[in-house]
Amino acid sequence: MDFMKIVTDIPIMIVLGLFIGSLVFTISKYIFVNRNLKLLFGFLAPFKKTDLNYRFKEIDEWMSSNPYVFASWLEFKNTLVFSESIALKGQNNNLTYKEVSSTVQYIQTTVDPLYFFDEESLIVSKFNYKFIQAVSTILTGCGPLFTFLNIAIAFGRVDLSAQDQTIASLSGLISSMQTAALVSVIAVGCSLLFLIFEKISYNALCKKAMYQVQDVIARLFDNISSEKFLLELLKETKIQNNSLQHLITELPENFKVALNSGIASNLVPYLENLIFGMNLLNKNIKETLLDTKKDDVDDLF
Repeated sequence: MDFMKIVTDIPIMIVLGLFIGSLVFTISKYIFVNRNLKLLFGFLAPFKKTDLNYRFKEIDEWMSSNPYVFASWLEFKNTLVFSESIALKGQNNNLTYKEVSSTVQYIQTTVDPLYFFDEESLIVSKFNYKFIQAVSTILTGCGPLFTFLNIAIAFGRVDLSAQDQTIASLSGLISSMQTAALVSVIAVGCSLLFLIFEKISYNALCKKAMYQVQDVIARLFDNISSEKFLLELLKETKIQNNSLQHLITELPENFKVALNSGIASNLVPYLENLIFGMNLLNKNIKETLLDTKKDDVDDLF
């Protein structure tokens, strides 16, 4: 059969057009996902777990402004547990900071990050994934559809009114039957080619980049259950209550020691100096009075 005649057959052109269009659509969407995932990975990769306590705002602003991961990041951010600290005033009014929990040193999450940054949120929801999965079935279905359509049209053209017309119509019927069979073969072949190419490109462009993003997020945010975190806070509270109880118990004795020490070191020397000054003043007054009496007696004689 003539190759050009086969290619220009309308059912075959429809099948080939659907195959090429679906392939171009699929690759364009996979490249779009790959580009965004690489951009996300390139931003998160330089960060370290120890940087999050003072660089979290930078990550938050970038992720919140990125429409590709905005929704997932907003839900994930609500599960984060920060390394909170309390301010304590020490000697000379200097402020010192103490962590609420000794086990929470970095920003942690109470839910597995893969729950939010999974295949559904990072890849599947970014395009019409169900259509891509249905393309193979559509191509396969086009084969029998156009095959039986060609057969029906060919049988409708059979003319048995005369011998010459019968021979010509049978010749056309055989040619149409061959074309109808080729439609099914091409449709099934295109379906298999699309299925293979789609799976290979999906793994190469999407899944590989997704695994990199998931690894870097899991590396930055440790997963801790909410129950475990509450238990750690309870332990820290008990330790602090115990320390406070000992402090209250020892407070009267410490106050007594401090008061005695303050009196001994400050008040006693001050009183001694005061008594010494009063004695010295009294002595001077007595000497002055004695000198005054002697001068009056000398004047009389």
